[in-house]
Amino acid sequence: MELAFPWPASEGEWLAWSSAAVTALFGLVMLLAPRLALKAMRLQPVPAHPEAVAEVRGASGGFHLGIGLSAILFAQPLIYLALGLCWALAAFGRFVSMLSDGGNTPYNWIRLVVEGALGALALVYALGLVA
Repeated sequence: MELAFPWPASEGEWLAWSSAAVTALFGLVMLLAPRLALKAMRLQPVPAHPEAVAEVRGASGGFHLGIGLSAILFAQPLIYLALGLCWALAAFGRFVSMLSDGGNTPYNWIRLVVEGALGALALVYALGLVA
């Protein structure tokens, strides 16, 4: 079996690939610079609980990097579908939080738009809306 890098060939693939690349980049930052990622997310670990940094590295960084790289390396519509659903549900969760937790802030609106856009980029290709 020959290993080849599947380069995007259509407009839809480029959209989905872009979502995967940004996801992998987010994961890389969280994995390698978790304190910077926490600061960007406006969060701060409590000195008594350094495991918060490990949570960002492992659960957030590893997950984002893993799904992003999987989508890039395998370039399969179902992986792009999973990527798009993850981002869409993240946006939905943020929206619910904005409505019920008093999180109606400009930062949350920006994150909502980014998460929704990354989800849409992957989903339009995975669902066949853009070839």
